Amino acid sequence: MPVRIRLAQRGKKKNRTFRVIVADSRSPRDGKFIEDLGYYDPQHNPSMVEIDVDKAVAWLDKGAQPSERAQKILEISGAWAQWRSTKGEVVSIPQPPEEKIKSSSKANKKQQEENLDEESNNESSEEFSDREEE
Repeated sequence: MPVRIRLAQRGKKKNRTFRVIVADSRSPRDGKFIEDLGYYDPQHNPSMVEIDVDKAVAWLDKGAQPSERAQKILEISGAWAQWRSTKGEVVSIPQPPEEKIKSSSKANKKQQEENLDEESNNESSEEFSDREEE
């Protein structure tokens, strides 16, 4: 029985989340599975990945083959690097990507204005405290 680590879809159309599962390669995409390793939610910014690393490494040791997408998610979570390091290879653990910000968005402009206001308030309060000390 060839075992695969792959994604199973959950949620509504255009609002999908995915479960990272271990399943027989012959079972349907959203059908019967052996074990649930975690989830992947691409709707957040940056995408949210929650994987039980110990379970994933155990299944990789047993010979489970990840799909291309599942392998990318395992690399992001650090499970892939941990599994490779148990084999004696030197692998760097990747850092999560920074949050993407659209420079033209209204929310970004509002946040920048708030940051400038906070900085000016901090500077004016420092000047006021310096004057009181004199």
